[in-house]
Amino acid sequence: MAVDRDRVAALVRELLEAIGEDPERPGLKLTPDRVADAYVDFFAGVGADPSASLSRTINVSRGPAPETLPSGAVMLRDIRFRSMCEHHLLPFRGHAHIAYLPGEQVVGLGALPRVVDVLAARPQVQERLGEQIADTLDEGLDARGVLVVLDAEHECVTMRGGRQPDASTVTVAARGAFVDPAQRAELFSLLGGPR
Repeated sequence: MAVDRDRVAALVRELLEAIGEDPERPGLKLTPDRVADAYVDFFAGVGADPSASLSRTINVSRGPAPETLPSGAVMLRDIRFRSMCEHHLLPFRGHAHIAYLPGEQVVGLGALPRVVDVLAARPQVQERLGEQIADTLDEGLDARGVLVVLDAEHECVTMRGGRQPDASTVTVAARGAFVDPAQRAELFSLLGGPR
């Protein structure tokens, strides 16, 4: 379902009035349209299929270099993401680190950030976002294990409530072989801690 841009603009206008502002004053006159355009972007993942980018896999045992079967995990670190907290509709942003232990199929590395982007572009909580990314990769690849680590700063923590500007939240989602802490220890060492 696509974002109803006109309805969002009308609601933002109403919100401005509800907080005691004049939506016709020069600084705010274009704000409803600006917010509506931003929401079209922020929530583009609502209803989108996060596994679509995983449909084109490469069979490594029958591919161009069968002697290069991966013996360990494939890891893509520092995938930037941004999302909108569903509790306060305030942004959170950070880095996703994804690792998977391939079976017969691998996927182009560019597919991994696309999975993150689609799932992050909807109202979210970080814990669920990590689980959804792990589930999508686990179901979309023949991976023997999947690990997703998210490290993010939440404006609901940095700007309101406790107002902790340096706080970040780290979540971990694991599937398959990486459910075992010993199996994922090497991957955690490669991450080197929060950035």
